[in-house]
Amino acid sequence: MVFSFDNAAVNAKYLAKLNPFWQKMFLTVGILIAVFGMRLIFPFVIVSVTGGISPGEALTLALEKGDPTEPGTYGYILNEAHPTIAAFGGIFLLMLFLDFLFDAERGITWLTWVERPLQKAARLGSLSVLVAGLVLMAAGQVLAEPADRGRVLFAGLAGLVVYLAVKGLSTVMESKEAERAEVLEREAGERGSSGPLQLAGRAAFSMFMFLEVLDATFSFDGVIGAFAITPDPLIIALGLGVGALFVRSMTIFLVRRGTLGEYRYLEHGAHWAIGTLAVLLLLTLRFDIPDIVIGLAGLAFIVTAWVGSAGANRRDAAASPVSGG
Repeated sequence: MVFSFDNAAVNAKYLAKLNPFWQKMFLTVGILIAVFGMRLIFPFVIVSVTGGISPGEALTLALEKGDPTEPGTYGYILNEAHPTIAAFGGIFLLMLFLDFLFDAERGITWLTWVERPLQKAARLGSLSVLVAGLVLMAAGQVLAEPADRGRVLFAGLAGLVVYLAVKGLSTVMESKEAERAEVLEREAGERGSSGPLQLAGRAAFSMFMFLEVLDATFSFDGVIGAFAITPDPLIIALGLGVGALFVRSMTIFLVRRGTLGEYRYLEHGAHWAIGTLAVLLLLTLRFDIPDIVIGLAGLAFIVTAWVGSAGANRRDAAASPVSGG
């Protein structure tokens, strides 16, 4: 559940851009993809590809419920795929964090002493890709075992490409939808500036797919870590499925309540938590970091941002009568 709140806070930022129909799709079709795709089918695919066996053999191994520390078992093969998963997920999440950090148009800053200089540096362009590339090379050479370096570099590059492709498609479609909305506003004069743009059609579909890929990267560590508790894939799917439901329920709650707008630093805290998760995922290439440590590290940023936002709101409320007088 710790990772789920980080995921929900970031998802809410993008989900708020979708119209009610696509928000419902996120809760219905999206949950099927999240539970059956990532939490159930994806582990079988990893075991099948990594172990060089058929999906049917992977299913047989899963039902045998062997010791995950014993070579040849379902859990063991899945754990052997950890370097690939950590590299892909780590770089994807790192790109999400860096794009937020290097956003020169973002007006509100939280850790100003860090964020302001990085916003100015963003004018150089393409810094997110450059930094992520350097981090990937360092992770491949310093953190990965010699036998894993090739697949770590390939998986990290794949994570970078997938992020750029999905985010780029989403941005293009969003821009086209904004242009179409402006034309409709001028012709009909109905919407004007009365409310924020909510995406529909192909733009909404692109944003929906971006959210699904984002959710998938958050689930990587949970899929692997679950085998430390039980090798039973059905129990894992059930447990992680509950987490997926929590993510979507919390996301909708944040959108409907406008929590991201009310607590100004919450979005910042969520992205810093994502950056922390990305770094820790890459560090797991060499170090055994308990899931509770990774989760609490991210939660610390969320709680701190929440408290900071509440304090800023109290200061604004206290100052408003004075300024009004």
